[in-house]
Amino acid sequence: MTDRPRIAVIGSGIGGLTLAAALSASGTRCAVFEQAGSLTETGAGVQLAPNAARPLGRLGLQPVLRERGVAVEEIRVYGWTGEMITGTTHGAACEKLYGAPYYAMHRADLQGALLRLVGPGPLRLGHRLKAVSRDGDEVTLAFENGATHRADLVVGADGIHSVVRETLVRDAPVFSGLGVFRGLVPVDRLPSAAREPLIRLWLGPRRHFVCYPVSGGRLMSFAAIAPLAHAGAESWSAAGDPAELVAAFEGWRGLVSDITRAVDGVRRWALYDRPELRTWFSDRLTVLGDAAHPMLPFMAQGANQAVEDAVELAALLAGARRDDIPGLLARYEEARAPRTAAVQKGSRGHTEAMHLPDGPRQRERDHAMSRAAGLTGLRERAWLYGHEAGATAPR
Repeated sequence: MTDRPRIAVIGSGIGGLTLAAALSASGTRCAVFEQAGSLTETGAGVQLAPNAARPLGRLGLQPVLRERGVAVEEIRVYGWTGEMITGTTHGAACEKLYGAPYYAMHRADLQGALLRLVGPGPLRLGHRLKAVSRDGDEVTLAFENGATHRADLVVGADGIHSVVRETLVRDAPVFSGLGVFRGLVPVDRLPSAAREPLIRLWLGPRRHFVCYPVSGGRLMSFAAIAPLAHAGAESWSAAGDPAELVAAFEGWRGLVSDITRAVDGVRRWALYDRPELRTWFSDRLTVLGDAAHPMLPFMAQGANQAVEDAVELAALLAGARRDDIPGLLARYEEARAPRTAAVQKGSRGHTEAMHLPDGPRQRERDHAMSRAAGLTGLRERAWLYGHEAGATAPR
């Protein structure tokens, strides 16, 4: 059909590739432009809650999730001195309540599975976006390699430093005052407890530590959040110093010390946030994932919300004509903006609570968390895990 829209997706991260896969599943074609000249293994772990695992499974990724992911049995929270604060049941109860397990997965395994699903046809590597301009009912994209491309719809899935977002609003990332160490350690270097299918968090003054097994249980992924004196680049490729990681968590109990001392290499970067978007779209342009709502990682929902965005937008665009786009983008914003703003605000709000100094407020927090143990905490996540992206789109 000549009136079907030409769709350009900027960025081949989890959000951009999920959108391309979901569009393809509905018979809608797109081109995906990626600034990197080649796609290499990056990142460490990613947590996939049922609100993302369900739609990814429907796209055909369920075998990969089960083979390469780790179905989490419980999320446990400890104090930095080793005492357990609370544990939230997941496992079979999570799948029964919400239709999918809660998975811990290597980001590269997920991205690779999405790439295989999309196939090489839509991908345009080595295309770093330089400028976006309107030309009547079309959008012209200009890339640093000299190439140009015309589209009826441009979707910015190009991260926290999104060029596409700049066409919607003039704002800037806000440094949180925190940095994150990330890395992977083979589980055979760690005590046997590391093999358990658990997500573990240790909370302490001004910092916290998270770890979980990935890659079918062969590797332990960790994220260690601590104060950072100076804002640096927000880049997954920024190298860190393992000795700084050890020093930042000196004296912490449990697996924390085992992991920090088993690390060969670590990445470290600053954590940034942005204000909520007032508008998600113009007539021919919109954003998703971190380009729309970058989140501090304190609810582990960044990738999950990007998947939801992609599924919602793809469902709205299924069978669409060029003239339908402005109205559909308005519906996309209406469906996504309130929910992502709530998650973004919640993630930001967790910053202080997770990093309280030892004392009365910390003990009050621990007591409140302990009351939501077991299945109670799992049921309280219904607003997150039970959400069905794309359910309101026309069928």
